[in-house]
Amino acid sequence: MAYSLKLITPPAIEPVSLDDVKLHTRINYDVEDDILAVWIKTAREMAEMFQRRAYIAQLWEISFDSFPNMPLKLPRSPLISLQSIKIYDYEDTETVLYDENNDPITTTTTEGIVEPSTNSQFVVDIDSEPGRIGFAYNQIWPAVTLRAVNSVKIRFAAGYGLSASSVPAAVKDAIMLYCAYRNENRAGEEKAVPEQFYNLLAPDRLYL
Repeated sequence: MAYSLKLITPPAIEPVSLDDVKLHTRINYDVEDDILAVWIKTAREMAEMFQRRAYIAQLWEISFDSFPNMPLKLPRSPLISLQSIKIYDYEDTETVLYDENNDPITTTTTEGIVEPSTNSQFVVDIDSEPGRIGFAYNQIWPAVTLRAVNSVKIRFAAGYGLSASSVPAAVKDAIMLYCAYRNENRAGEEKAVPEQFYNLLAPDRLYL
């Protein structure tokens, strides 16, 4: 089912630091810190898109033009939490179906299922990859006429955590490899991304 995906809150830090990359590339001066920072961000964004993952915790919004089929696989993993589910009817009236801040009572089962308080319509699976949301028992989408576009909006947090130490080593290796490659091929005469970049990331790539 077609959807649009928008980053709401980007990660606070990158999975690798400037010092990591400078050590890897053997650059021992500061004049190129800005361009190295751009390469780190570019490599991280390409890696996340290729793997369909989020590394450092970040907030995303996925939008649909109609009610999606449930359970719904979310397109960034690992899933940290479901933040909100909102729908908009043909008069553009917003209805909040789920709000994490107003639903504080949760229970995590041994299967990794987060079950919100008993009055919630939804259950959240943070253990599966990709993470999923589904209906609680005997629940369905409300009977409402939706507006034509972006009528269902779901916000969720994804990532391995808040620190770089939680990011897999292969991801860090791929990012530093990309930075070293860009440093050595500044004229762009070779292909833009080395094959080994994707080889490092492929084993953990998700398919929706």
